[in-house]
Amino acid sequence: MRRKLLSAAVAGAIILSACNGGNKKEAKTTEESPIQKKVNEFVAVDLKSDISFLSENEKKMLPYLFNAAKVMDDIFWTQIIGEKDEFLSKVEDKATKEFAIINYGPWEALNNNKSFMANYSKRPAGVNYYPADMTDEEFNALEDETKSSLYTLIKRDAEGKLYVEPYHVAYKDRVAVAVENIRKAAELAEDEGLKKYLELRAEALLTDEYLASDMAWMDMKTNNIDFVVGPIENYQDQRYGYKAAHEAFILIKDPEWSKKLAKFAALLPKLQLALPVDAKYKAEVPGSDSDLGVYDAIYYAGDCNAGSKTIAINLPNDERVHIEKGSRKLQLKNSMKYKFDKILVPISEMLISKEQRKHIKFDAFFENTMFHEVGHGLGIKNTINGKGAVRKALKATYSSIEENKADLMGVFIVKELADMGEIENKDIMDNYVTFMAGLFRSIRFGASSAHGKANMIRFNYFNKVGAFTKTADGFYVVNKEKMEKAIADLTKVTLEMQGNGDIEAAEKMIKEMGNITPELQADLDKVNNAGIPRDIRFNQGQNMLAL
Repeated sequence: MRRKLLSAAVAGAIILSACNGGNKKEAKTTEESPIQKKVNEFVAVDLKSDISFLSENEKKMLPYLFNAAKVMDDIFWTQIIGEKDEFLSKVEDKATKEFAIINYGPWEALNNNKSFMANYSKRPAGVNYYPADMTDEEFNALEDETKSSLYTLIKRDAEGKLYVEPYHVAYKDRVAVAVENIRKAAELAEDEGLKKYLELRAEALLTDEYLASDMAWMDMKTNNIDFVVGPIENYQDQRYGYKAAHEAFILIKDPEWSKKLAKFAALLPKLQLALPVDAKYKAEVPGSDSDLGVYDAIYYAGDCNAGSKTIAINLPNDERVHIEKGSRKLQLKNSMKYKFDKILVPISEMLISKEQRKHIKFDAFFENTMFHEVGHGLGIKNTINGKGAVRKALKATYSSIEENKADLMGVFIVKELADMGEIENKDIMDNYVTFMAGLFRSIRFGASSAHGKANMIRFNYFNKVGAFTKTADGFYVVNKEKMEKAIADLTKVTLEMQGNGDIEAAEKMIKEMGNITPELQADLDKVNNAGIPRDIRFNQGQNMLAL
């Protein structure tokens, strides 16, 4: 029943872009350049959704949301490399330009941010959030309490001295355009929760005060359209992990599936108590007002569209919201299904033992991904020893440790729910084997990002404790009992590290376990040489919808 419903929810053929597949006769006679091969590693898919059930006003809202999202995209370009048009105008080769658009600059996101353009060197750890020549000593000496804010840039004045500039000042003209469009969409909104959120979000972009709009976003329950917009994640700041990057998602709700998943939100406090740590590491009670929703994405802009594509969202990031209201976990089922069919299944056929391939299931992939987002909302947000928020205590290591926690807890939670009887007829091996295959899919993104380091920490730990073995002919086999123990044990270590604000332990874990081994690289090379896509990219926009 569950699988049948999932299939119905994602019904519809995946249409690959003609420019990606190319003409077969031409492919035989034309040698592709190395950079074109990199472009072709991203399978182009049409980002569509059935919007026939939307009201006329809801359909009229969408163009305004597209306009606002494009502003977020433009701002993100400036944060990474500078003005988009100016940068791209200097790129003459067509394939290089296309790859630069995928990566939002000259650094390959899925290859440790290495430069693929000769006139660009190593990616600055802080990109354009800080002056390239700024030293740590200068930053530490800067007397401004907002210097570590998610929503400020660090710049130099005419005399070369550092100063802080808020986002709403730095991007004033662009923000004004986004705000105008969001307010026009709000005027058309028939859902009161959505209307209130859009109004408050527009105001937030003008002030960089996002708490009220985050709270309003949490309160939305009956909206058919969702719009995630603004400076949100801090993955791009690889220097300090302080600065948020601009992005936007336009989403269309799947009402049927969202309703089915709503019951799990009420179980968050119970799941918190089930975590495999001492009581002091789970004393915070997560809000039970969290929302598990299923959506189709119809537009990605900015940070979420750079390099690998997000298939689930857990927001807001503000710990104050988590404690009072929880968070919303949104599953992007159309993007998720594209990745499962076009990437994960082919990888499993190359690397997972034949006997265990029967456990590779979209249901399990969906669950692992969904409860990864639930996992972000559990655990501890503030250290137990007076070091403040976990995010601040762990600094640049926070994102990698947090992503590792969420991935582990995703599978841990599935088992807990099955043990509680909340998920019926569950073969947990489906989740373990699919989780293992998913690691290979994700590790291909490289080990430079927070997610990449988290993937390698798990893989190397699982390998160390025997959660999987490798056959003589090169296939991986999951050991059920050892995998179950490994997930619980590493979850415990990670949660304690966060609760203690132990940045030294985090740095050691990342240094020792966050790297790709030569043996694993050989397996990844085998997958890459087979022509299996590394990720997806989108044909997206209003022309993809029946507007």
